[in-house]
Amino acid sequence: MQAESDLVSKSILSVSSSQTGKILARALLGFSIATATVTVTVDANASGTKYAGIVIDANTGNVLYSENADTLHYPASLTKMMTVYLTFEALEAGRITLDTPVVFSRNAAAQAPTKLGIGPGRSVTVREAILGIVTKSANDAAMALGEMLGGSEEGFARLMNDKARALGMTRTTYRNPNGLPNTAQMTTARDQARLGVALREHFPQYYGFFSETSFRLGNRVINGHNRLIGSVRGVDGIKTGYTRAAGYNLATSVKIDGRSIVGVVLGGASTPARDNQMRKLIAEYLPVASTKHIPSNVIAQAPAAAPNVQAASARMADMSRAKIKNDETAETTDARPSSAAAFAAVTPQSNNPLLSAKPVQRPASEEVASMAPSDDGDEDEVDTMTTASTTEADTKLVKLQRAEKSERVAKAAKSEREPTGWVVQIGVSSSKNGASDLLDTAKSKGGKALRAAKPYAVAFDGGYRARFGGFEDQSAALNACKALKRAGVKCWASME
Repeated sequence: MQAESDLVSKSILSVSSSQTGKILARALLGFSIATATVTVTVDANASGTKYAGIVIDANTGNVLYSENADTLHYPASLTKMMTVYLTFEALEAGRITLDTPVVFSRNAAAQAPTKLGIGPGRSVTVREAILGIVTKSANDAAMALGEMLGGSEEGFARLMNDKARALGMTRTTYRNPNGLPNTAQMTTARDQARLGVALREHFPQYYGFFSETSFRLGNRVINGHNRLIGSVRGVDGIKTGYTRAAGYNLATSVKIDGRSIVGVVLGGASTPARDNQMRKLIAEYLPVASTKHIPSNVIAQAPAAAPNVQAASARMADMSRAKIKNDETAETTDARPSSAAAFAAVTPQSNNPLLSAKPVQRPASEEVASMAPSDDGDEDEVDTMTTASTTEADTKLVKLQRAEKSERVAKAAKSEREPTGWVVQIGVSSSKNGASDLLDTAKSKGGKALRAAKPYAVAFDGGYRARFGGFEDQSAALNACKALKRAGVKCWASME
């Protein structure tokens, strides 16, 4: 693991040249074992389930708190911090303005919820796209911005990685603009803290976007979900994130009375546990932060020179001629975070309050980067999807997962010729009326597939599940769900 100045302490192991061959052999054996242990540790933590946290004094660059800060994790929607950083950079350079139209390609419009629901060929302004990201964590808006600035998903990923290196984020790899599942997209708590400080330090004129809690898009009001803004004095952003493989992530900026810190927690067990941990870190470490700003190398002191974006500029010129028209149809979202077969969650053993509970609580729907599966553990296709930058090995893994899933479904169908009690769930809401709205929207899109189905809402601890019942068997429920997915409604079939 590469040492980092002012952030990582250096340790040096010296071996005297006068040692005997026997002692040297033992030392080499010990080194081999240690190396193997490190390798196993990194692999075991690759699913992002082990808690990691860090607090940096933004005035000095000093690390006030650190736990597993260099352990690899999936960033989930914290990825969007870099997407917004590069957008701010383009704004400052004059390549775009806040009123520049961001046209949604088919790829952008097809991103999994949470999303703004803008149709292909339609657009929002850069201002609205940024607000959609910082409030709703909109995956489609992040992809649309990325494609506009980078020319393509892959092109923007290259810009993201170049910028990460320029900022000193040595252990971060980006593959897409929004944080939807990709096996190669990894980061650390320390790197995300660096990025959080960079956003504030490099773009104070735009950073205020992260303090927004809602905005109006056409006739819709899009509400945010960062519970610390407004409830913890001094908190002014930054970003939440969640996938099942990543756990509950949060990067938070606090600035008050001359003191300034950035904290990051990764791999939390639930939204409340994650938020409570951040509150504790703020309460403990903000009072000991410095009130004097001292230049440090926690981040690059100025944004690095922008790479050549001629292709992106040409594309933006085409976009500027497009008619701005918002899509006012909100897309429903599923209820629970999806799980990837390649990253089965293992409950960590830790005294940290983030991991004191089993991670089964449903996150706020606006916060989920990858949406999800049924109550009985069936996997949604979101966590097995591929992105433009997915490697050949990743694609083979995806095909294998899908084949295994198809085999499971086939076996289930064979063993239960005439199953009863099958339902189709299309989402959840915090209120019964909200669940009814989801059902009405789905029924209007489902057509004859739901003609004989009975819509109903089931209460549970986190709200109401919106479901359709009355299907004759598993096949009927699966066919109805397929029809809904073709109409753009996420769903899954399960036994009641």
